[in-house]
Amino acid sequence: MAPKTARARRLGLALRTHREAAGLTLEAAADEISSTRSTLSRYENAQSPVKPATVRALLTLYGVAPDEIAAAVQLAKDARKPGWWVSYSYLLDRRTIDFIALEAEATGIANFEPSVVPGLLQTSDYIRGVMRGGPHTLSDEQVEQRVKLRLDRQQRLTADTPPIFDAIIDEGALLRPVGDRSAMEGQLQHLVKMAELPNITVQVIPLAAGYHRGTRGSLHILEFPDPEDPIIASVETVAGQMILDGPGDLRTCTKIMEHLRTVALSPADSRAKLFQLLKGR
Repeated sequence: MAPKTARARRLGLALRTHREAAGLTLEAAADEISSTRSTLSRYENAQSPVKPATVRALLTLYGVAPDEIAAAVQLAKDARKPGWWVSYSYLLDRRTIDFIALEAEATGIANFEPSVVPGLLQTSDYIRGVMRGGPHTLSDEQVEQRVKLRLDRQQRLTADTPPIFDAIIDEGALLRPVGDRSAMEGQLQHLVKMAELPNITVQVIPLAAGYHRGTRGSLHILEFPDPEDPIIASVETVAGQMILDGPGDLRTCTKIMEHLRTVALSPADSRAKLFQLLKGR
């Protein structure tokens, strides 16, 4: 099963929108192309990859203009291209694969973390500490595989066209030792360095802020380049990443992220806080 990339979601939405505009039910449309209702439903919900030829047949059936059909067919071709994360799929659960696929296409990423440094800003030594303290017992080889995966995810931040990344970190995460003393010192120095990049903003929520709306867990909000792609929110649970795309959930998550930005220190004061923590080590 292919991951639910932003392109796959956009294609599924287009298929459903045009079908409904044509006044056809799933059953009727499926009959016309000798398919089944369940198969067509999976296409529209981005749960199964759809062949470009099938996209062309469906949109022709729906009476869509030739230029729109050509664009959708190209989108189907692009959506079927394997992402860089495919080589790591044996390491990951389905939810995590879906999240990484979406993150790889996002042009805007906001991430709040209450307990650890955001994954996109973690150093290799810090990642090793996180993996060794995780819920699963991993061999040294398995730890190193996960370190490489996370470092590969980070490469977009310094690519030619990087996403905008807003990281909000609870001070408690910066005080919690992960790995040895040198690992934590290196991690804090790395945060200072990454915050200097024009596409990255780092804000720290001080302990003095007390209990706040983000205290319960991590939160991601992803934005995409195409205006037809809605934002996606994701929260981390004991069962892994959970992607939220319902209007109510998105409103709640957006409000929480806005609140976290207001209780966090400014980027300049956050930088001063990082230097303060470094001096105190």
